[in-house]
This record gives sequence, structure tokens and C-alpha cells, in this order.
Amino acid sequence: MNADAPIAARAAALRSRSRSPLRRALGRFLRNRAAIAGLLILAPVLLAVLTYPLWWRHAPNSIDLRALNSGPTAAHWLGTDGVGRDTLARLLQGGRISLLIASVSVAISLCVGFVVGAVAAFGGRALDGMIMRLVDLAMTLPPVILLLVLASITGTGILPTIFVISLLSWPVLSRMVRARLLELRERDFVVASRGFGAGLGHLLWRHALPNSLDILVVYATVQVANAILLEAGLSFLGMGIVPPEASWGNMLRAARSTVVLELHPWQWMPAGAALVATVLAINFIGDGLRDAFDPRADIT
Repeated sequence: MNADAPIAARAAALRSRSRSPLRRALGRFLRNRAAIAGLLILAPVLLAVLTYPLWWRHAPNSIDLRALNSGPTAAHWLGTDGVGRDTLARLLQGGRISLLIASVSVAISLCVGFVVGAVAAFGGRALDGMIMRLVDLAMTLPPVILLLVLASITGTGILPTIFVISLLSWPVLSRMVRARLLELRERDFVVASRGFGAGLGHLLWRHALPNSLDILVVYATVQVANAILLEAGLSFLGMGIVPPEASWGNMLRAARSTVVLELHPWQWMPAGAALVATVLAINFIGDGLRDAFDPRADIT
């Protein structure tokens, strides 16, 4: 029996190698306990913020004058704010707005960062040098100051906030994509495609995108968490989403009042807890995806 153990181990290793890279990555991800915990936290949050109008009777901006600054009750599970709006409804609507802004801004920055990095890698030495100098310039600008300046120029609201956050996210991704594709462009199949007259669009779609997919997935997951925090910070400062529209950031803004901070914690603590839990869950998932796509983490 003991003599058969090394043979069984080698057979298991051979079966592991014979699986596709995607299946091996999925297996590594499912073995990551922190990533699974992140999924178990994030899934109910997403389900709640997307479906709450179907099961919660209060609208986020409806006012109940009989329940100003009311604590948690059977009618208002998380209490109400200073004008009688239901805290739970605003918490869920705020989560919907925060996640919408984060998702759309990250999608825009992914497209911009990938295209810029891929064009720099495949476009030739002169174009590469010009593009990367622009990327270097964008990365030298102080992000916090740039964020505040852009927010003051574009104003408040969902679309300006998406624009501001997406502008800050793409330079790092473009350098990561370029570094990956500089090595890829020297491989035989890319050289052969160029020899047969393939254009830049064909190279980006057929070669650059499939070979950068792991970078894009991991970066998107991590950047969503950063975008949620950026939106919360802008809204807390009054430069992102402003009332009466709800977001987790402007709900935390209520804590600037000493009275609310000390006497009405239900008006800001749920938003803070939701923000922390969501960002942690997304970071756990991002760490799991990073490890899953790392070929050095393959089980042999």
C-alpha cells in the first residue's frame, strides 16, 4: 500500500497538469478560504441592494414626520434620520449608488488602461515612448489633490463622480498591461501574425486581450474596492453624491454632527459597517483571484 502512494501522487499531479489553466485557477480560488468568505459576505449585500424595492416598503426619500430621529422599531428596522427618512432604505439605495459608481468607473478605467498599455506595447518604439511619458506625467500628479480639483470642476452627482474616479485609475493598469505585452510581442505567433499583415486592432483583440485577461480581472476586483472608498470620501466631503440622493459616503457625513455621533448612531453606523464589510469582502476576493491566476501557486 505504501509503495503505491508515490504512484498515486504522481497520477494526481499529472491529472492536475492536464486540466485547463482556467480550471486550475478556479480550483485554487475555491480552496482559498478568505476568498470564499468574501463571496459569502458580498453576495447577500449585492442581493439586498439590488432587490430591496421588492421587499422593503419604505422608499429612500419618503418622509415620516411622526418618526423624526427615531431609533430602530418594527416599522423602521434601522431607525430614521433627522427628517424622518428610513435608514435601511437609504442604506440599501446608497449601496446601489456606491456599487454602480464603482463598477462603471472601473469598467471605463479598464478599457482606457488596457488600450493605452496595449497600443504602447504594439505600436512601435516612438509611439511607446510618447504614450509612456504621458502615463508617467499622469502618475506624478498627487492623487488626492487631483481628485479634489477635478471634483470641484465637474461638480457633484453620479456622472461627474464616475468621471473623476475613472480618470485616476487607468495609469497603473496601462503600465501593467504594457509590461505583459512587451514580452508577448516577441513570441512566434505574434511575429507570424504581423508577418501575415495583421493590423493593430487584430493584435489587440486576438492576442493582447486574451493574454492580459488575468491582469484585468484581478485589477478590476481590487480597483472596485478603491473606487467605493474614493466615492465615499468625496461624498463625505460634499463633493460626490449629495442629498437627497443616498450613498454610504454622505450617510457617514451625518456623523460630523456631535449630536448625531453620540445620540443617533443608527444614522451612520450601518453605512460605516456596510462600507467596511463590502470593501473587505472585495479585497478578499481580489486576493483570491490574484493567487488563483498566479502560475507559481499551481498545485503539483
